[in-house]
Amino acid sequence: MASTIALLVVAMAGILASMPACAMAQHDYAAALSKSLLYFEAQRSGRLPPTQRVHWRGNSALTDGADHGVDLTGGYYDAGDNVKFGFPMAYTVTMLSWGVVEHGARLAAAGELGHALEAVRWGADYLVKAHAAAETLYVQVGDGDSDHMCWERPEDMDTPRNAYMVNASHPGSDVAAETAAALAAATVMFSARAPGGDRQYASTLLTHAKQLFEFAKNHRGLYQNSVPSAGNFYRSSSDEDELLWAAVWLYIATGDEEYRAYIAGAGNISGAGQPLGWDNKHVGAQALVAKLILQGKLPNDGQHAQLKSNLENFLCNTVQGKLTPGGMLYLENWANNQAVTSTMFVLVAHADHLAAVGASLQCGGTNLSPAQLVAFAQSQVDYLLGKNPMGMSYMVGYGNRYPLQPHHRGASLPSINSNPAKISCSEGNNYFHRPGPNANVIQGAIVGGPDANDHYSDSRENYMQAEPATYITAPIVGVLARLLH
Repeated sequence: MASTIALLVVAMAGILASMPACAMAQHDYAAALSKSLLYFEAQRSGRLPPTQRVHWRGNSALTDGADHGVDLTGGYYDAGDNVKFGFPMAYTVTMLSWGVVEHGARLAAAGELGHALEAVRWGADYLVKAHAAAETLYVQVGDGDSDHMCWERPEDMDTPRNAYMVNASHPGSDVAAETAAALAAATVMFSARAPGGDRQYASTLLTHAKQLFEFAKNHRGLYQNSVPSAGNFYRSSSDEDELLWAAVWLYIATGDEEYRAYIAGAGNISGAGQPLGWDNKHVGAQALVAKLILQGKLPNDGQHAQLKSNLENFLCNTVQGKLTPGGMLYLENWANNQAVTSTMFVLVAHADHLAAVGASLQCGGTNLSPAQLVAFAQSQVDYLLGKNPMGMSYMVGYGNRYPLQPHHRGASLPSINSNPAKISCSEGNNYFHRPGPNANVIQGAIVGGPDANDHYSDSRENYMQAEPATYITAPIVGVLARLLH
């Protein structure tokens, strides 16, 4: 491994040395950052605020929760459909919050901090509503099967909007812990004594985060066993990673010994070297523990040291990982971009944590400097934004060439604001199958991305490559802010 990484370092150093400083920024990261945050406004459910900037959207799903007598309006649609899935939504909020925690000053300098805070708050407000009681969490609104049979604008939905919950007798410790992590991360973000801080709101979020963590610890069980329909779309493989992830975020938010003790006793959870994502939080938890060790807030021994070592192994394997012929890190066969954006987030975050103490990443006998890690991440972002064999940006609306037919109901149908007549399910299918660009450009959405041979088919019927999702775009917010500075 050392020889492979050494070759990479030499090649990278040669490339960087040969490029003038002005050539390093080949893409307009500021524009991409702005669009990435604009995307979340296109995914909003509920009653839209006066500040809404995506004008082809309208109010939707205003009776969510009525079947249980609770208000479950708001939140985000996860991808190109109209269901609110709590598991990936909570992960999205966690990643957006983490991005602000790491890069808040950079977001402020770019003039985007306010939009980032709004994106987090829109999701966090919903998660607080969904946590209707100490041991009750609503984890889904809408039926995935019927929704996926119908191509409708969210404003026109007439498919079932049933709400599904987990509770003490029907547990979902994975989704409860992930929601705890989201609200704890948002607590850290809103607790900051900086523009946008809201300590009273942070206190509310922390109360919910603590209760959800206790609920998750005391009632173990994967949520798809309680809500079978969720398992058809976002099946959880474990709850151990979410519990550790939540404990770390709660420790950062509170400094309380109980969370520190949970981290120390969590066991050797390696995550099998898989990338961070909506179902696997191992690497995220490891990165946060490594940061705390480097900051002197956790000892570099026992379980803490093992978690840090697991992170380092993952990152070393990443920089020498499988690349497509065009240079893209290839980790997933379906929607590889979600693995790329999250991995680049962890890479630049750890690079900054190392730089803060003058350290580097040791991979075998080779040391990679923080600057080299950021350069690798930048190469992946540049690929995503258009420096690839197809010459295509995989962020919709960015650059001269980008996907025109992303798999997204609202974007593909005429806006309700210009075409207010209801478009039925059967009528919507005509728009799904028709050739030509979508009716609306969903700015900032990152599609699933190309295959292992750098090929991408721009067709809304190609959901494996063409569907954007909140959890693909959320991590790149922080990465783009980092590359700007």
